[in-house]
Amino acid sequence: MKGVVVNLLKSLFRLELISCLKPVADVELENHAAGEQCWRSLSEYPLFSVRNDGFRSGWYMLELQLTTDKSGVDAALLLDTSADLAGAGRISLPLRNGRIAKRILYFPGRVSALGLCPMESPGRFSVDHFRLVRLVPWFARDRLARRLSSMHPMFRGLSKAEVLNRIKTAAEDYSQSWHQFALDRYGETFIRRKHDRDYQRWIEKNESDLLASAPCVTAVSEEDGPLISILLPTYNADISLLRACIESVLVQHYPYWQLCIADDASTDPAVHECLLEYQARDSRIQVTFRETNGHIALASNSAMEFAQGEFVTCLDQDDTLAPHALERVRRAIIENPQALLIYGDEDKMDACGQRFEPHFKPAWNPDLLLSQNYVCHLAVLRTDLFKQVGTFRPGTEGSQDHDLLLRCLPHLNERNVVHIPEILYHWRAVEGSTALAGSNKTYAAQSGLRAVADYLEREALPAQAAPGVAPNTYKVRWSIPEPIPLVSLLVPTRDGYEILKPCIDAILTRTEYPNFELLILDNQSKCPATLAYLAEVSADPRVTVHRWEHPFNYSAINNFGAGIAKGEILGLINNDIEPINSDWLCEMVGQVCRPVIGCVGAKLYYPNDTIQHGGVILGIGGVAGHAHKYFLRHEYGYFSRLHLTQNLSAVTGACLLLRKSVFEQVGGLNEEHLAVAYNDVDLCLKVREAGYRNLWTPYAELYHHESVSRGADDTAAKRRRAQRETDYMRKRWGTQLDSDPAYNPNLTLIYEDFSLA
Repeated sequence: MKGVVVNLLKSLFRLELISCLKPVADVELENHAAGEQCWRSLSEYPLFSVRNDGFRSGWYMLELQLTTDKSGVDAALLLDTSADLAGAGRISLPLRNGRIAKRILYFPGRVSALGLCPMESPGRFSVDHFRLVRLVPWFARDRLARRLSSMHPMFRGLSKAEVLNRIKTAAEDYSQSWHQFALDRYGETFIRRKHDRDYQRWIEKNESDLLASAPCVTAVSEEDGPLISILLPTYNADISLLRACIESVLVQHYPYWQLCIADDASTDPAVHECLLEYQARDSRIQVTFRETNGHIALASNSAMEFAQGEFVTCLDQDDTLAPHALERVRRAIIENPQALLIYGDEDKMDACGQRFEPHFKPAWNPDLLLSQNYVCHLAVLRTDLFKQVGTFRPGTEGSQDHDLLLRCLPHLNERNVVHIPEILYHWRAVEGSTALAGSNKTYAAQSGLRAVADYLEREALPAQAAPGVAPNTYKVRWSIPEPIPLVSLLVPTRDGYEILKPCIDAILTRTEYPNFELLILDNQSKCPATLAYLAEVSADPRVTVHRWEHPFNYSAINNFGAGIAKGEILGLINNDIEPINSDWLCEMVGQVCRPVIGCVGAKLYYPNDTIQHGGVILGIGGVAGHAHKYFLRHEYGYFSRLHLTQNLSAVTGACLLLRKSVFEQVGGLNEEHLAVAYNDVDLCLKVREAGYRNLWTPYAELYHHESVSRGADDTAAKRRRAQRETDYMRKRWGTQLDSDPAYNPNLTLIYEDFSLA
């Protein structure tokens, strides 16, 4: 009888809607087997109606889960009071593949009809969960304030009470109702600005003010900045594109530049005529005509021969500079007089001048530079360094700029490299260009691989270079030192036989690294199956079990394990981890043995082969979030970063290696303030603060059944503890959490997908 009453009460508050879906437009049923319906969207506007007698006014929680054949899908709920969806309001809900997404709704009056747009593109999908849950007002306001506190810049870092007070004050200032102002701000945290769909709007919003505030050319004196020499090699260029290129230099807001053009024996006389015309037009333009064709490296060196600037940069014959590019470089040089390299962000431009695919880059990231020439355009070098390393090297054509940067690499560090997070360069994507498709110039990839291999050989580094997974990327495999160091893998656990056994068995059978010990740190297990397994697995000479008879505290347990570990390398390993590739530990040990490296993290997947961890990005969700979370396993990610070794500010402690000496140097994990959450992020930031680079590698792959053992933060006590840990991180690390150097301020701090801010 009790169960009947409970179910009756649930039915009053929970409206299950999957059975109410009726296809209306551009969606068809693919199959209907074993109780599961698989659908296909036929356009960007598929639509279901939701058959129901209507919905009362009040607060609701929308819950929706789809499984799709692509990541980054946005759904939308249509609300109408006219029953035909003709004038329906649209509420967006960004989805995470295979996960329930939630959004609070408020119906001020009765809603007659609902519609569901499951995705905004063609593709396959299934609706796994679709529900509306009626909420009491205080609970709705509490959840609304919590999301604003963690995800909206107006409220970031405030307590829930402070959020509600600020909403009240701001609503009065704007002469709006509390409901309207709060829901508008809340709705802003559900806007996902996609690069392909929303970049033009981003340009209009972010660059109009920048261009309007540009300094007058005559207002800048020679004392305000250095001469910047621009190297422009040409060869049989398209005249219209060449003119657009040179004109983009002539309209620069900063006037103290020198354009050094070296024509590489073009056979088209129109190119000569065009270059001579511009040389006669402006004394800052100088041209030399090479007698023989030598390709881009030699042509660029010819242009360099008459460069007089204190700084030098390169421009391709069909690309253009943003009008404010050199002015922003000038400002960076003035603010950073020690700078040896200044680089900015870039985008691509089609033959009609339409801009697309912006590359918002991280700050100085030397391991990413070994994986890919992420610096690319616009890169400005101090001329003395340019000459010191030997200018461009013949034989590296197609990757001559990457080779140059790698020869500068020993002289560069985060103090003398400046990144300008603005679009300063437009890379022309025309037929046959690398901008249009990275595989168009295979010689460029071969030259790039040679450049990376030569750098490793020059610096006598114990590593080998190989082609990467994505076009024009590279994999650097670091050797394991001799004698092979002992690695101590620390695995805290409490009961959970069903997850612990697969984890331990997989580590023992799927790890080819020959010298490791596995310390199981048992936190008061009572389950007979778990205790029996611990006794059984202890027979393996690599395994020891150590009891921790205290309340759960992830930091304290691992500090205890580190204290008894015999290895010079520590591995923090969750008890729900399963290795995929047997060389996972070899890859991580090779990286962590490098003196400059601190923490090393791995690539982790959910059991459904979507990404659980592609590294940690500071600021996402208030403190930190996982990069590329829920992306499909085969996807490249943002500019191939899901397949590139790179420096990151932090990595997850679910699978993290660092040298024991470094762990002890920074005081281990913070067991006083961070018993459960963010202790790994805090550890990584302490390691970074101590002068080491943290690193993420995609070549150590493991499954992660995230937080299965300790469970979710689903009780009031757990939520209070989580809030205390969040508050501590905000207090301890402050603005560092909002300006991750491995990320970019033009990218979102709401989602993990590198979408636009």
